[in-house]
Amino acid sequence: MGNYRNFKLVVYFVAGGVKRATREQLEQDLAFFGRHMRLDKVYLEPYRDHMAPAEQYDLCKAVFEEHGVEVAGGITTTYPRAEGDDRQRMFNTFCYNDETMLEKLREVSAFLGSRVKEFIIDDFYFTNCTCNRCRAGRDAYNAAHGVTDGSWEKYRLDLMQRVSIEHMIAPAKAVNPDCSITIKYPNWAESYQETGYNPAQQRTIFDNLYTGTETRDPVTTDQHLPRYLSYSLMTYFENMWPGHNGGGWFDPFDMHVTEHYLEQAYLTAFSKPKELMMFCFQALVDSMNVPALGFQLDRLDAVLDHCGNPVGIPCYLPDNCQGEDNVQDFLGMVGLPVVCTPCFPEDAPAMLLTRSSACDPDIVDKLEAYVAGGGRALVTHGFVQATMDRGIQRMTSIRFAGRRVIARDYLVEQVDSRMHGRLLTYPHGEKAIQMSVPEFRNNSTWALVKTRVGQESYGMLLQDTYGKGEMLTLAVPDAFSDLYHLPEDVLNRIRAAFPVNGVHLECASRISLFCYDNDAFIVYPYVDDGVQPSLGRIHVAGKVQGLQMPFAGRAGAFGNPAAARMLKPLYQTDAETVFEFRAMPGRYDLYKIIR
Repeated sequence: MGNYRNFKLVVYFVAGGVKRATREQLEQDLAFFGRHMRLDKVYLEPYRDHMAPAEQYDLCKAVFEEHGVEVAGGITTTYPRAEGDDRQRMFNTFCYNDETMLEKLREVSAFLGSRVKEFIIDDFYFTNCTCNRCRAGRDAYNAAHGVTDGSWEKYRLDLMQRVSIEHMIAPAKAVNPDCSITIKYPNWAESYQETGYNPAQQRTIFDNLYTGTETRDPVTTDQHLPRYLSYSLMTYFENMWPGHNGGGWFDPFDMHVTEHYLEQAYLTAFSKPKELMMFCFQALVDSMNVPALGFQLDRLDAVLDHCGNPVGIPCYLPDNCQGEDNVQDFLGMVGLPVVCTPCFPEDAPAMLLTRSSACDPDIVDKLEAYVAGGGRALVTHGFVQATMDRGIQRMTSIRFAGRRVIARDYLVEQVDSRMHGRLLTYPHGEKAIQMSVPEFRNNSTWALVKTRVGQESYGMLLQDTYGKGEMLTLAVPDAFSDLYHLPEDVLNRIRAAFPVNGVHLECASRISLFCYDNDAFIVYPYVDDGVQPSLGRIHVAGKVQGLQMPFAGRAGAFGNPAAARMLKPLYQTDAETVFEFRAMPGRYDLYKIIR
């Protein structure tokens, strides 16, 4: 692979840095990185707002190659605002109806084709321009294609496909037919189509894709992305185009806690990427993030030696969908091992469907056949609401009358392999949570979890059997992050309903489970407000001997057999084996089932 067994470690080098570089300073900066980590590759950028001189680009390329670092190229499609330009181009992204900007795109693409064998397009490759020419283009396209609502989506998808072929790919391939071009997608997946990103079609014209796994601070930034996205978005693109997801790209921006930077790297690595991309060289030089990450890279490499392919509960996100933004990642943050896919997972033992899944016009028919045939589906109440006019009533008695409830008390029908019959618990939440009320007909649909207010209760996790299978509907809090504040008993009941490889957790919130197809799994408790060291339980279906922990000893004992230990069962029944574990925020632990 490179300097690490399971991934290449790569870094992005921006055009401003190329323009200012000197050999002496570059040698000094490379020495800093070399003290803490082993770089395999650099993506060297000649253009971002302005073009760096060719001789400067060639100088940087030569220095990196002298140090044994592979050199690829990069481009960021931003263009500075000139005097008199009144177009409101957010972040200085291109207007793709402007011939001057298109000429610059052709120039840079041809330059890269002449210098490197591959290059990547940074995730400013979208359009939000609403100038006269762009509005005229939209209106002409919509009129020709029967779009009557005045929306931008279909026009921008078509525009960026044409621009990519004619002004990005063609000039580079004309200079170097073997040049490989990678499009990097940003972390805001459910907004792609509004600004022209179109992975479903762009994968037919580009050579590879790359994934933005930067999540930053979820409170003080406008994206509010759960950190689980650093893993789930990687699985989405790998399932979209197997073998062509080049890697995951994360950065140190808008963060106040070092562990939050590191968590991006951890979760990206857990997805088994080809490359771990650090953005960017200039922001990381002399940063404490580099030694901190460098310390973890060998441990991550050793952990991945034991991991097969990622598996989980597939969340179906059809092409160009939008709905309950990132709700699947909030569920991943509380212990459901979710992977994402743009293909309906008809052969999976279980699946997750959200309001985004309902963007597939045939979803109810697909779901009905899947569940009737013996599948198990977890659907959000948003999915049920979005399919009420498409026949979901065939599968459930749930209806919505627009009622909402604010509650902090619950009734939970627990599963315990040591007892027979129903075991009810009545947990009290740490805060009041608002959610929709899915009204249902008792004994047609059954409530496994209810919220309670006074003498009335409302369904939260509802079960419908159908044919040979079952569908469970989850009323998600209006504020998705309120999932973090549900009582453990509630979260445990949801997790128990959807194990992966027979494994589920019984623990506090903000602890994620990552499963692999070789009986290995990773448990990671996040560093977050209110998260403290805690005890939890791991449930494994059937009778097993134990859980091997290859790295239970000191942090530096990577793969040392003397550092490994065997976790013995806490108790065992015919149905399952249960283990106790200690969750330490910021520490990921690898377990392997010994049968």
